Amino acid sequence: MVYQTQSVEPKCLQNKESHGLKTILLQSVFLDEDFIQMGRKEEIEKRRTFGIISHPDAGKTTLTEKLLLFGGAIQVAGAVKSNKIKKGATSDFMDIERQRGISVATSVMAFDYRDRKINILDTPGHKDFAEDTYRTLTAVDSVIVVIDVAKGVEEQTENLVKVCKMRKTPIIVFINKLDREGKDGFDLLDEVEQKLGINVVPQSWPIGMGQRFQGVYNLYEKKLCIFSAHGKQTEEETMTFTDLSDPQLDEIVGERAADTLREEVEMISEVYPDLDVSEYLKGEISPVFFGSAINNFGVKELLDCFVEIAPSPLPRDTEERTVDPYEDGFTGFVFKIHANIDPKHRDRIAFLRVCSGTFERNTNYQHQRLERKLKFSNPTSFMAARKEVVDEAFPGDIVGLYDSGNFKIGDTLTDGESLNYKGIPSFSPEQFRFVNNANPLKTKQLNKGLAQLMDEGVAQLFTMEQSQRKIIGTVGALQFDVIQYRLEHEYGASCTYEPLRIHKACWVSCDDPKVLKEFIDRRKKDIAHDKDGKLVYMAESQWGLKTVQENHPEVEFHFTSEF
Repeated sequence: MVYQTQSVEPKCLQNKESHGLKTILLQSVFLDEDFIQMGRKEEIEKRRTFGIISHPDAGKTTLTEKLLLFGGAIQVAGAVKSNKIKKGATSDFMDIERQRGISVATSVMAFDYRDRKINILDTPGHKDFAEDTYRTLTAVDSVIVVIDVAKGVEEQTENLVKVCKMRKTPIIVFINKLDREGKDGFDLLDEVEQKLGINVVPQSWPIGMGQRFQGVYNLYEKKLCIFSAHGKQTEEETMTFTDLSDPQLDEIVGERAADTLREEVEMISEVYPDLDVSEYLKGEISPVFFGSAINNFGVKELLDCFVEIAPSPLPRDTEERTVDPYEDGFTGFVFKIHANIDPKHRDRIAFLRVCSGTFERNTNYQHQRLERKLKFSNPTSFMAARKEVVDEAFPGDIVGLYDSGNFKIGDTLTDGESLNYKGIPSFSPEQFRFVNNANPLKTKQLNKGLAQLMDEGVAQLFTMEQSQRKIIGTVGALQFDVIQYRLEHEYGASCTYEPLRIHKACWVSCDDPKVLKEFIDRRKKDIAHDKDGKLVYMAESQWGLKTVQENHPEVEFHFTSEF
């Protein structure tokens, strides 16, 4: 676009001087606004915000590390599993994560690559922390699914992909650990299509596997990448083969492997369609890449394709309307809260996804739930636990806001408009235990720790109506260990657990206050309140719940906290 300003001759001004000056000033203002909008549009289109999801131990965190290496964000990758190497994975910044070799919290990392701003959200793979992953998926525009070549599609992968499909989130598949023996490539593609219900389009293809693994052929760029175990971390030896019949291929990988590659690539071209980016963006097809993350192999091919085809920030729904990222007005929502990200400073961080406009430091924004203005003097961007202050952020960016207890998961911030992003519900837990204070002298620390950990969404806290005893409800047993560990190491408090038999925690509501009171009086021993004061019925068994529902038809029982 070319901008022109109107020139005004001094002799022609005479009595119209003020009018001419006003015209020039107005044109200058419009020019500035146009340039600002163009600059913001360019910044938005640079953004790629995605999550990495998988079943535990498929190599998700290792892949994250290698993506960071290519982005120049880190210089040395941390070995998640090796006991010989003391450095942990960059994205696993909690002590308990380093000890167990698994991710138990979502990590947020940003880096630049090929003039793109990449925001990675590395999620927990363990099913006990699935709720954290589900919340994180509301903040991304696309995902990379990591699959172990030997184990194939596993249960947690299926559950997470279902959530992505519900939201029509674009998916890229990375089949990992090709340096080990595993399933046949075509069998894996069939398994991905059948179990995950997605249509695949291979974009790279392995030459051998395990001991016979020689590299991958990049179908996307028609390049052969030669594998060398624990080779260079920044570049691999690549050769361009636009024609696989080239006899040089036989010299490089051997005649037998070359013939197999030719046959399999021909079969791929006959069976699978070409990559249609528009279909990928609609979530209807998924590109597939093969590689070995721990050896940093096949990762560059994945990243190069990803930055080209993955979506820039997408429109998002609020309860009132759909918000476009290119709108002028700022909006964003909190999808995660983490206490003690730096134990030395006892800080609490709310992770905000910017959805539209520009987030600016030291600017007042409307907190919709609290109905008051908040200003942030040191908003941060993240490289796992390493932080730096940012002056502005654009749609797609994840900003850390220091929080003194103002935020809950799902809160919306705007520059004034009354909008509420569709919330992130709490699901009914599956395991329950009474929590007891093991050190009465640390009661204050225990209560503070429990309150902050529950705000993070690590678990849910219920207080029984009659006894006032506290119950922790979780998705899986491992969360109880994490809570106990963090209370001791981050808050100086200690707790013990006591088992109890509860089948389901159900939030209850009723339009008739009289009927609701009668229900509470009759079921008082089973009534509790959640941390927000909402009424909850603690059902001891499935049969008991069904009986209560039949006996109280006017009372509604909800299995998520949003109703």
